[in-house]
Amino acid sequence: MRATGRPIIDLLSRYRPRDPAEAADILRVRALAESAADPWSRSIPLHTTASALIVHPGSGRVLMRWHARQKSWLQVGGHGDPGESDPLDIALREAREETGLGDLVPYPDGCAVQVVIVPVAAGGDEPAHQHADLRFVLSTAEPDAARPEKPDAPLRWMTPSEAREHTAEPNVREGLRRVERLLAQAEHG
Repeated sequence: MRATGRPIIDLLSRYRPRDPAEAADILRVRALAESAADPWSRSIPLHTTASALIVHPGSGRVLMRWHARQKSWLQVGGHGDPGESDPLDIALREAREETGLGDLVPYPDGCAVQVVIVPVAAGGDEPAHQHADLRFVLSTAEPDAARPEKPDAPLRWMTPSEAREHTAEPNVREGLRRVERLLAQAEHG
């Protein structure tokens, strides 16, 4: 295994799948991390991405980003840059870039909240491919500081149930259910 795959393997070794579909995705992600020269490389049909559902614990809301290509409200995140290999660091960088929030921290503990392989339709110069997405929850204490990265990628604070209604992706709805449980546990904790 190459060094770029080690942080993924470490994350997966601590992660417990919630259902058989997620367990199958984890096996594929582990195989990718063990075999690919760079599991983050966009040049391979299945490559790793890292994303985050951003929460404001005080209000119980989650920040969603409009993705024009998918025509849906989704979490923030994306691809690792050359030389990056730590999934949480990539999720944090992407979230800061896409939201302008400089105070983001892992919530509650920096562990992944979801591992899912998602299909990505062909677009522009990219053929259809798959993302092995490693998802985290990040929190901000300054929700009003959120600013979209670009005009066609607006941001919106929503309750988790509102966000589930506004996303077209079943895997994101599941991630939002997990976030809602985390927020409820913290509130009653």
